[in-house]
Amino acid sequence: MALDDMDISRILRRALSGGGEFADIYFEEGSSTAVVCEEGKIEKILAGTDRGVGIRVISDLRTAYAYTNEITEAALLDLAGTVSRAVRGREFGAPIDMRTKIAAAGFPVAVSPETVPLQDKVALVRRADEAARRMDGRVRQVMVVYRDGRVKTQIANSLGEFIETGRTGTVFLAQVVASQGDVIQTGYEPIGACRGFELFDGRSPEEVARTAAGRALMMLSAAKAPAGMMPVVLSSEAGGTMVHEAIGHGLEADLAQAGMSVYTGRIGTVVASPLVTVIDDPTIPHARGSYSHDDEGVPSRRTVLVENGVLKGYLYDRLSAMKDGCRSTGNGRRESYHARPIVRMSNTLIAPGDTSPESIVREVERGLFVRKMGGGQVNTVTGDFVFEVSEGYLIEKGCVCEPVRGATLTGNGPDVLKKVTKIGTDLGFAIGTCGKDGQGAPVSDAQPTLLIAEITVGGAV
Repeated sequence: MALDDMDISRILRRALSGGGEFADIYFEEGSSTAVVCEEGKIEKILAGTDRGVGIRVISDLRTAYAYTNEITEAALLDLAGTVSRAVRGREFGAPIDMRTKIAAAGFPVAVSPETVPLQDKVALVRRADEAARRMDGRVRQVMVVYRDGRVKTQIANSLGEFIETGRTGTVFLAQVVASQGDVIQTGYEPIGACRGFELFDGRSPEEVARTAAGRALMMLSAAKAPAGMMPVVLSSEAGGTMVHEAIGHGLEADLAQAGMSVYTGRIGTVVASPLVTVIDDPTIPHARGSYSHDDEGVPSRRTVLVENGVLKGYLYDRLSAMKDGCRSTGNGRRESYHARPIVRMSNTLIAPGDTSPESIVREVERGLFVRKMGGGQVNTVTGDFVFEVSEGYLIEKGCVCEPVRGATLTGNGPDVLKKVTKIGTDLGFAIGTCGKDGQGAPVSDAQPTLLIAEITVGGAV
């Protein structure tokens, strides 16, 4: 049973019986598979399905939310009654006529993971594990993870809108630990997209594993990174960790409204170099953070956040948009029906420029070239951040030279973005699962090759 088999208007009216300005029902049905290989053994095989419904009421800009996995009209009427008792407000007097129905199938999938036998998925991780171990005797630990998931959602709200969407995604990653003497290094490489099993047509499991292993092995013999203020070139291969952490979270409207962002109240002001344009775009075909409609049923759209260095706006869900008296940008996302929607990024990127990546490197007399970023953290209130560099090289007289290890980048988001002096014509993507308020959401980040004139590099003194 799904929402279109029920009297949706009746359930919504029950949810609004205690007052409120808006109500919606979120139905989700999904299936997933995960295979984990560690130490040459298949440690986990998880496969299952889940379905449930959440009901939300917004009253006086506050949210009441409850969920259940009992999918019957009687159960949802009871749930709606529970939510209605949690709010007090003006009676909702508008008619609820479910007149608008939109069906969006999502991005086409060539080979649905559901049609692939489990043993074939297990074989993928085994192949990757073996490929990494064959690279070198210094490889000590290998972890390989395969995950796929399909989800169908139906969203109905008190505006009379009914939206049905679908989404399929696949992720594959390898993490390799190598050691030599007392030096231990880790290499990590993920791939993922809104695709099915055809994800591996572009990169084989062996290639992913060898890339991770090669990164760990190369760093074993690398010298310690120098420390101090210096120019840094961020390769497009580094992905968009910088844009995601240094500015992206700070442009989520809920944080800005709460005064928890360095960008609060700064629309129309200069927050970056005039070369920098920042975009959030969930419409990019097959990207990991893409979707046709967000988890509130709002159509996805490309949002320019920073244009030529000037802050143009924030990312919004319905609730934060109501607070600011504007419309949602289609960035209301949730991990599952267990959680209420919150403002989240999708695919966030710095737009390419007009300088060749090679000429950017040639301009640097001495500095750091970052090919891959590692983990990091940011204080959204101050904009201060620190990022690890998982693959970096010295730049000497305009040439990328020997690798270095142990580098970190430390700075302040607005300050560093103002120091971007060159932007390349290329664009590279990285994938991830972004955490916020206890919820994870699939995202991707991207940037062209960037030259930061000066940033603090942590390393050997």
